Amino acid sequence: MAGNLTRDEARERARILDVASYNVTLDLTTGDQTFASTTVVRFDCAEPGAATFIDLVAPSVHRATLNGVDLDPAEVFDGGRITLPGLAAQNELTVVADAAYMRTGEGLHRFVDPVDAKTYLYTQFETSDAHRMYTCFDQPDLKAEFELTVLAPADYEVVSNNAPDVERAATDGEGVRWHFPPTKVLSTYITALIAGPYHVVRDEHDGIPLGLYCRASLAEHLDADALFELTKQGFDFYHGLFDLDYPFGKYDQLFVPEFNAGAMENAGAVTFLEDYVFRSRVTDAHYERRAETILHEMAHMWFGDLVTMRWWDDLWLNESFATYASVYCQANATKWTDAWTTFANVEKAWALRQDQLPSTHPIAADIPDMQAVEVNFDGITYAKGASVLKQLVAYVGTDAFFAGVREYFKKHAYGNTELRDLLVELEAASGRDLAPWSREWLETAGMNTMRADFEVDAEGAFTSFRIRQEAAADHPTLRSHRLAIGLYDRTDSGIQRRERVELDVTGESTDVPQLVGTARPDLVLINDDDLTFTKIRLDERSLRTVVDGVGEISASLPRALCFSAAWDMTRDAEMTARDYVRLVASGIGGVSDVSVAQTLLRQAVSALYNYADPEWRPTGFALLADRLRDLLTAAEPGGDLQLAYAQAFAGAAVSGEHLSLVQGLLDGALTVDGLEIDTDLRWTLLRRLVAQGQAGEKEITAELAADPTATGERAAAGCRAAVPTAEAKAWTWDRIQSAKEMANAEFRATLVGFVEPAHSELLRPYVDPYFALLGEAWQNWTGEFAQTLAEVAYPSTLIEEETLRRTDAYIEAENPPPALRRLLVEGRAGVERALKARTKDAEAAD
Repeated sequence: MAGNLTRDEARERARILDVASYNVTLDLTTGDQTFASTTVVRFDCAEPGAATFIDLVAPSVHRATLNGVDLDPAEVFDGGRITLPGLAAQNELTVVADAAYMRTGEGLHRFVDPVDAKTYLYTQFETSDAHRMYTCFDQPDLKAEFELTVLAPADYEVVSNNAPDVERAATDGEGVRWHFPPTKVLSTYITALIAGPYHVVRDEHDGIPLGLYCRASLAEHLDADALFELTKQGFDFYHGLFDLDYPFGKYDQLFVPEFNAGAMENAGAVTFLEDYVFRSRVTDAHYERRAETILHEMAHMWFGDLVTMRWWDDLWLNESFATYASVYCQANATKWTDAWTTFANVEKAWALRQDQLPSTHPIAADIPDMQAVEVNFDGITYAKGASVLKQLVAYVGTDAFFAGVREYFKKHAYGNTELRDLLVELEAASGRDLAPWSREWLETAGMNTMRADFEVDAEGAFTSFRIRQEAAADHPTLRSHRLAIGLYDRTDSGIQRRERVELDVTGESTDVPQLVGTARPDLVLINDDDLTFTKIRLDERSLRTVVDGVGEISASLPRALCFSAAWDMTRDAEMTARDYVRLVASGIGGVSDVSVAQTLLRQAVSALYNYADPEWRPTGFALLADRLRDLLTAAEPGGDLQLAYAQAFAGAAVSGEHLSLVQGLLDGALTVDGLEIDTDLRWTLLRRLVAQGQAGEKEITAELAADPTATGERAAAGCRAAVPTAEAKAWTWDRIQSAKEMANAEFRATLVGFVEPAHSELLRPYVDPYFALLGEAWQNWTGEFAQTLAEVAYPSTLIEEETLRRTDAYIEAENPPPALRRLLVEGRAGVERALKARTKDAEAAD
């Protein structure tokens, strides 16, 4: 993992350097392996005579000239850095190099479309991969102007950060020279280049030129009208909320192939995973997720791009705010008015899981180097941070919160900040001292658990009521919470809220005198409306109400909170996996929110594989599949829930009877009114048949012939890796070890197919090879590939003590780097949790 810049090194460079500009010239016509990269950097040094280094990863450096003096590349370039000795007060550095196209989704990624053989390029520089394309001081607090010239083939569209006043000129050859004038000051990680014969649709809003881009072979699926409508809604909302116009001129959104993440907030040139261009029918949950991603990246234009963290310790300032702002915008400016329900069900579930791992960390994390930050794009940084911001908004008030944010933007525009800079403005706007809040919520790890503790009289009225707050022994902080308590009763119209009390909860016990004398309800819901970040526990009567009638809860958010509590209790081995599966099976029919329904069904399948006693697992799958079959046939034809049930049914089918139904849907022998078996659903059905040994290479080859696209190739790779034979696993492992021969998307698809959860015994022979490969991969592969291997290939399907012992032995013997150690500890924690849950579930059978 090259280029592991440390925080101390970055601070020292920032202390002595002030970077003025980068002038970068690229030639994209030199071949399919490398491109010519020439960089001219102008920068000042506060200590003339000092030495420093500049970042570059490239196969070769032809020339490096500092202040007119040629440096010997053999002496100053080590493959990742160029040493710069004897700096002047004002400096000019020119570096001429051949940089490499990447297939890992890092740096300048190159993709050839199998449909039409056209070549597409795009950059992905976060956290520090700009120096794979041009020579730079690749850290967020050395902002500079960025001027770009690109020689590209004549049929290319070329996009960068700058406004539309781009100069284009034909050359003597077949290429076109594109010149992008200097940008405003930017951090290197949000500079960008996207090039290729992209299909483009243009529009304009509020004086902002808008562009949408995708590959030509996907153009027919690009729903430009819907995307532009959402983009305009986002700009209108943020302009009003932030009281500061969009700062980067034009706004292009580009859907690119083989992207490693959901999206990247390059200033004015946002890149997205092209799976967001839906080629087959998807449920509204996918459109809602796409909308959240689009609005998340747009929020970054202010929080992250205009005002940028000084170092990656404050990554959460970027990601948490963008997540909170995007959901807030969805709920208030788009058709997804229940966005906070999805947030509670998806983001907070992610945060709760992450915060219970032994690797949990404060939201304001300690990031000593780049390897540490690469594994820190996690549920703490995004989802817990956004949950805590939601709590902060409840604490200081919405108006005061955004008043402080507006002042923060105005004061620090085009600069770099730390956490305290934001808190100062929020304190001034709210009149609250936020230092204690920051210590409790941002500077400590772990979460609290809330329980209702009450007594009732003979008539069933509360004679006392208090909230008990608990903390784990290894993270003992008891925090101040602003939360609500909801009292819900069974009625002829469903389970509905009768009363709500909002209060501050502090310490181990907080009395709630407002509820004394109130009749005990069927359901006491702590953290009603999801104001704070906490685990909740249901009292015995409330849990019985949820298990018996969760589908009767009329409002979506409290229903989601109850399901979330049950899932958390299952993961904590306080509720059996079989009870959770029964809860989902009985209650799923009452869930009209398709996003919640899909999440619950995924969790039920996960519970069966990970937390259920293996002896009961077939019974559980049969129970779930039977229920989904009935729901599928009874669902509204052509509706989102029908599609969700079909996808989930495929994932739950294990018996011969249910697999026959999957086969019938795939080959057309079985039809369901309104259900279209389109391309992506066909792959879903086939994947299940392959994993269960009911289909193989013949069927995979035929399906790929019908879908010879990049998506089809990835699906076929996943299917081949999921063939349940020893020979198929051996062939797949050979491919995994030769990761450099695959692109990033194919590598991940292959790994995911290889670790099919139903194949634990077939995976047993690969535990030792996995641990044997780890060190080499971490040392020699790129960060993205090494991290993917460490996470996905970890033997998590072997839920047994030996997996824990083998992990411990590797850590003790090899003393892996902290980032790799963290990934292993997290994998181990998942197995340990599953062992406890399985024990709990097995006890239920006695």
